[in-house]
Amino acid sequence: MNTSKTKVCSSCESIFFCGDISVENKCWCNDFPPIFNVSDEGDCLCPNCFKEACVDKIDAYVETMTPTKALQNKAVSLPKTEKLIEDIDYYIENNKYVFTTWFHLKRGSCCENNCRHCPY
Repeated sequence: MNTSKTKVCSSCESIFFCGDISVENKCWCNDFPPIFNVSDEGDCLCPNCFKEACVDKIDAYVETMTPTKALQNKAVSLPKTEKLIEDIDYYIENNKYVFTTWFHLKRGSCCENNCRHCPY
């Protein structure tokens, strides 16, 4: 069931592969949060451009967050992702993982660990 295709990024025009390789090995884009609507206006983005677009959209959403809004945020109801993605779910500072506001929003509540980016 290999549905992988060679594509050209609609943003940077680089060549990349898109699609499921097998039932167990899904397309790389399935690791990202499902925050985009499928559009007829543009084709797939390469992994780098797609990650950048995700970061931009998440950052814009996070900027609107208040502790009250965080309790009712949309991220908590998204399908759970299997993998954490650097710059979306965390970043590394002094060899330590620092979870982002987006990561905390997906969890849906405060863990009471006094996290730097806790929106609650």
